[in-house]
Amino acid sequence: MDQTSRRVFLGTLAAGGSFAVGGAFAATDDGHAAGADVAPAGTFLRTIPRKAGAPPAFTISLDAGPIKATSGGWARDVTTRQLPIATGIAGAHLFLNPGGVREMHWHSSAEWGYIVAGHCQATVIDAAGEMEVVNFAPGDTWYFPGGHAHAIQALGTDPCHAILAFDDGLYGEHGTFGLSDWMSRLDPAILGHALGVPEATLAALPPGETYIMQGPVLPLDGPAARAERPLAPSRSHRYGLAGSDTIVDAAGSTMRVAPASAFPVSAGMTGLLVRLAPGAIHTPHWHPGANEWHYVLRGRTRVTLFGPDKRLAVAELGPGDCAYIPRACGHSVENIGTGTAELVGVHDSGVYSESSLAGWLAQAPRHLLAANLGLDEQAAASFPTASRVFSRTV
Repeated sequence: MDQTSRRVFLGTLAAGGSFAVGGAFAATDDGHAAGADVAPAGTFLRTIPRKAGAPPAFTISLDAGPIKATSGGWARDVTTRQLPIATGIAGAHLFLNPGGVREMHWHSSAEWGYIVAGHCQATVIDAAGEMEVVNFAPGDTWYFPGGHAHAIQALGTDPCHAILAFDDGLYGEHGTFGLSDWMSRLDPAILGHALGVPEATLAALPPGETYIMQGPVLPLDGPAARAERPLAPSRSHRYGLAGSDTIVDAAGSTMRVAPASAFPVSAGMTGLLVRLAPGAIHTPHWHPGANEWHYVLRGRTRVTLFGPDKRLAVAELGPGDCAYIPRACGHSVENIGTGTAELVGVHDSGVYSESSLAGWLAQAPRHLLAANLGLDEQAAASFPTASRVFSRTV
């Protein structure tokens, strides 16, 4: 481009830019942006005023929620209807009587589950049409991608109950499809023709959704329990979360996670199991790429949330309560009880990532911290020199 063409091009660009963004950034006579001449503000605020009013609720009791009970057990759930902030993840508590069967069903969302007590057998068919039959014990977790049909049957003489999470805050309102509900709605003649089954057989089917059906009690060491057909680990829907290696073990506290790198089928969610010693805190941190939902199995905790509207919210939780932490929101979790606090939950990402306040303070240049916080560099030097996930005061 020759100099004449270049001047014409730049002149055209300047005119176009002025037209696009308005006169505030119009070029001056000598060709530089007017913004280059701005000066410091004559008056300024020492700090930005905080918003008034109460922050939105981010915790709720899952175990006090409405119950949906049928002959073989019950379930409770918490969706955005009960907890509006929880747009990304819904939670549920599933309870199966001995012999109870959560019928074959599937969801448009993915389902994650953690066995709290008892034993069960899950039968799952994946998108490739392969079936897995696999048994679960306390501490195991499952993951059923959206569209993977599955059924869950209690094993043994004890009830089985699990904490579930779904990567859709509205899952309970839409997108769950059950075998009995669907078949009961189809014309028997058409269904019989499609399946090659006599209409008389279909006439005995339930007239609606059975949800959790009571069946015979299956012994833990019986033939049904021994009829497992597990898929290869790279495709299995089961992972032993409680028996996995810890990623953090400090201050008497531990964290275990089940990301997709360890549990490949769980591409969209990471399970976590945290045990906090008395007096311990999961230090202020945030998760850059995921929402968090967790449930208190035992103990008492205090969760402090630096929410999306920049209000600070504090809530105390006990067994049966759950908390929702929106993506990238700072938060901490303290054990305020006298015994170990245990939390189980998920992130709606297959990758676990955590950024901590202590990590930022430890790694940032001291002159930056001094300027940022209005301190001298000697005072800034007293901040942590290493990141910490857990800390303990007693």
